[in-house]
Amino acid sequence: MNAMEPSTRYWRRSSYSGGNGNCVEVTTLSGAIAVRDSKAPNAGVLVVDRHRWAEFLASLSSSVR
Repeated sequence: MNAMEPSTRYWRRSSYSGGNGNCVEVTTLSGAIAVRDSKAPNAGVLVVDRHRWAEFLASLSSSVR
């Protein structure tokens, strides 16, 4: 298995999960961010370019204000 494959990485759970089981987990890859559903970690992974991920997070924080 390739060391850069998301399944071999350390996954972090969203700090907004609230413990109700509806969570996403993220891990960093070379130049990208991988996202998966914590309830179904083997169901698939979404890989997003780091710059697009930063734009996504910025849009979330601006919509919360």
